[in-house]
Amino acid sequence: MADFLDSELSSKERDIAGAKFVVVPMPLERTVSYGAGTAAGPKAIIQASNELERICPEGEPCLQGITTLDPIDCDGPLPEVMARLATKTEMVVSQGKIPVTLGGEHSLTYGAVTGVAQALGPKVGIIQIDAHADLRIAYQGEKHSHASVMNLLCEDGHALAQYGVRALCQQEVDAREKYGVTYIDGEELVTQNINSVALPTDFPEDVYISFDVDGLDPSIMPATGTPVPGGLGYYQALNIVASALRGRHCVGMDIVELAPNRNSQAWDFTAAQIVYRMMGMIEN
Repeated sequence: MADFLDSELSSKERDIAGAKFVVVPMPLERTVSYGAGTAAGPKAIIQASNELERICPEGEPCLQGITTLDPIDCDGPLPEVMARLATKTEMVVSQGKIPVTLGGEHSLTYGAVTGVAQALGPKVGIIQIDAHADLRIAYQGEKHSHASVMNLLCEDGHALAQYGVRALCQQEVDAREKYGVTYIDGEELVTQNINSVALPTDFPEDVYISFDVDGLDPSIMPATGTPVPGGLGYYQALNIVASALRGRHCVGMDIVELAPNRNSQAWDFTAAQIVYRMMGMIEN
């Protein structure tokens, strides 16, 4: 697998010793419950990244260095797979760098955040862009399901802010109340044209961004296993992330649930552009 932004990076910019961003491919596809294809997501994002320009509205993130690791081995029991990713993100954060995990299904966020928290000590706050709350206790008998990942993280004591949700069950409504989840759902965001949000004052300073591509409207992101109508626009989603980051310290991020469509690379490029622009949102 090639490097993220491989066609643009100098040897110095891709050197892990000085790189600020460490891309961690995670081709996980184990608990998908509708459409399939997330295992191909990391490779598609990396391939599409070679068509990006170095400069984006947030600046030129690659000047801070971007290195890409080998993909995480996704074979074996899910707890072991999560532990492998946690070991990797813990190492990255311990070196003062920011892990950027490319999925793969959303269940991977548990391993990624766990490793980040192990490196930092305190609990982190999670900013989630998603069509789904992912707060089920388990789904189809699997607690490490993509539909349960945020419940696991809330159980571990991490704070959660959700933006764009438009499909949830009663169990998830109850979980939001139980864990004090901050949220503005998709219909309110879209119909009221909300482009800026503010996290609660007591939300952790260290935050992790988890961007599920199905948070976007299917008209601009159909390449996902569980598309839900009424989603966020491209610029709206980016503005929400940027505003939520104000006054906070980003310690990691992931983009998940891309299921590439071999008939069009547009969606892969969209995901790659979002990754690069979120890198640019992080202050030096």
